[in-house]
Amino acid sequence: MKRVVITGMGVVSPLGNSVEMFWNNLIHGVSGIDYIKNIDTDKLSVKIAAEVKNYDPKELGLEPSTIRRTDKYTQYALIAAKQAMADSKLTVDPERLGVYIGSGVGGIETFVNQTQKLLEEGGQWVSPLFIPMMIANIAAGNVAIAFNAQGPSLPVVTACATATHCIGEAFRSIKYGYADAIIAGGAEAAVHPLAISGFANAKALSKVEDPKLASLPFDTRRQGFVLGEGAGVLIVEELEHAQLRGAKIYAEIVGYGNTCDAYHLTAPMPDSKCAANAMKLAAREAKLSIDDLVHVNAHGTGTPLNDKSETVAIKLALGEEMAYKSLITSNKSMTGHALGAAGGFEAIASILAIQTGIIPPTIGLDSPDPECDLDYVPHTLRKANITIVFSNSLGFGGHNGCLAFRKC
Repeated sequence: MKRVVITGMGVVSPLGNSVEMFWNNLIHGVSGIDYIKNIDTDKLSVKIAAEVKNYDPKELGLEPSTIRRTDKYTQYALIAAKQAMADSKLTVDPERLGVYIGSGVGGIETFVNQTQKLLEEGGQWVSPLFIPMMIANIAAGNVAIAFNAQGPSLPVVTACATATHCIGEAFRSIKYGYADAIIAGGAEAAVHPLAISGFANAKALSKVEDPKLASLPFDTRRQGFVLGEGAGVLIVEELEHAQLRGAKIYAEIVGYGNTCDAYHLTAPMPDSKCAANAMKLAAREAKLSIDDLVHVNAHGTGTPLNDKSETVAIKLALGEEMAYKSLITSNKSMTGHALGAAGGFEAIASILAIQTGIIPPTIGLDSPDPECDLDYVPHTLRKANITIVFSNSLGFGGHNGCLAFRKC
């Protein structure tokens, strides 16, 4: 079986539209959460989100014709993929290049706009591009077209675990020889009145009016997550292929776990067994050792149920002794929850943490929940010689994913 590495990264995020800016803001505890500026919130109960800042698709490299024919979530994916490909300098047989980019929601802005046209003007005025702009696989399709990727294409849709599963399935595809390289990750553009209203009415969103107090993973004051957006994309490549072309290698993917709670539409399984099993599968494949110093990039949404259940899952997966020694962080304290893109952001953060030895903080953790009693790296970054990173994602529908990274 093949070994699999990361050779390129790209990001569009609330913390910046380049990997360098994203990482610098993340490790210094800069929050991308603020009052919503891009949509009218007068009729919304939630006024806060983690929006992509300074977004100009032309300046970020998209042609006007592409912008007109794509939903914003696809634009985010294309921009992040272009960055990742430029970073990787990838050269590969097109039939051995794949695209695994998914979205939890897809083109919600397109869906709503075209529904309004139908209701107000009639069906004849619905755009012929409505379907190919709205569907959740079309970001992957556009990226494949942009880079002539004729190999395996699998745009996974598993809600908040989407990007993690895309990267994990890309890892498996390359490990077993089906591709030499895959453009993998997730994209989301769901900071929209309809999505905000749906999540808010499901009591999933924080309704705190102060942006600094809105996203508080592992804190007793947490009330829900803050909606985010963007795209995180990696170039996942077979090790020997990368070495032969002299590629820069960021890290190696050494494990992947994929399980389902099979319990509830939105709530985690009370005993956390299945989330823990996803971590156990990744740890087993990664050959986790008692000598490892572990960093966990937690799902850490800031919802009352998630943070307690994830804490239990980490203890079940690693054993209490190793769990209490592990350094754990929630990027969502700064990025909000970007749904299908979240695992892409967090994979990038995990890779840079293992490469640099810098653990980003969990900001806002002033009142730790006694039931969340691990080391969540509060307030400020931590430097440590970590040897393995686990990146967790837990999605509506009970979908659990975990990626494991080591230095190559």
